[in-house]
Amino acid sequence: MKESRNNLRLKRKKRVRAKVSGTSSRPRLSVFRSLRAISAQVVDDEAGKTLAFASSREGKNKNDMDGAKNVGIAIAKKCMEKKIEEVSFDRSGYKYHGKVKAVAEGAREGGLKF
Repeated sequence: MKESRNNLRLKRKKRVRAKVSGTSSRPRLSVFRSLRAISAQVVDDEAGKTLAFASSREGKNKNDMDGAKNVGIAIAKKCMEKKIEEVSFDRSGYKYHGKVKAVAEGAREGGLKF
């Protein structure tokens, strides 16, 4: 039987997460994309805490490329308020393309370094 797209994505996510982890000095910027929204969170894996969160459901963002870029800018702004300047990017098994790429570009525009 053919595996579902989501199961294949979760396998890729496990491979990526084996290599990428967030520390207190360099947390992990994780992106999640669904059919309704796109969200990003900055996580310190050592402490097991979410440091910042932004979603396209906040404000008047749509689930499109511009909304994804706005999510990236919003997460960068929240990180700058908490004095977080460097992050590791975790694409969560998605291709670095489209909305996931737009979130990354928005975060870079906001001042985050990957």
